[in-house]
Amino acid sequence: MAQDPSEKPRQLGGEMVIPILAIVFTLYYFSTIWNSPWTAQVSAFLIGGILLGLCSLFVLRCVVWVNAGKGSFGFSNLVNMDDIRTGRIGLFIATVLFCVLIEPLGFTLTTFLFLLSSMAVLSKFRNLGLITGIAALISLIGWAVFILAFDTRFPRGWFEMTMEAMLQNG
Repeated sequence: MAQDPSEKPRQLGGEMVIPILAIVFTLYYFSTIWNSPWTAQVSAFLIGGILLGLCSLFVLRCVVWVNAGKGSFGFSNLVNMDDIRTGRIGLFIATVLFCVLIEPLGFTLTTFLFLLSSMAVLSKFRNLGLITGIAALISLIGWAVFILAFDTRFPRGWFEMTMEAMLQNG
């Protein structure tokens, strides 16, 4: 099928950022599990293999489209005004802040702040009282399950230390 000459090729470079990063991360992850138990290796290679396969198919499709003239490797669509209007940039900032702050603030408080900010951005800052309650409830459930019940190695912060002291001292 011939492409309409008035139709611009689709910008595929921006669409390929996440699949390329997923491939790089999966390969890095594979390099870190060599000394893990075999059951963990099997699971990791199964899930990672599926991810690599799907991302490779996406990249292959993009290459085929570029060769057919239906696409280009341009990045002009990577960030645009829709990203600001829809809150994508706000969600990106919240995610980066979560990664940066989880160690000093701990799992529960950082999870609360992430949920609060991301839900506020997505709702365009409406119903902040309800959002705050939901974020608090989910964070407390996460603390009860992952920190209290399962004693995972998630970062402990002010909230976790305070709750531990209160539970030990009655």
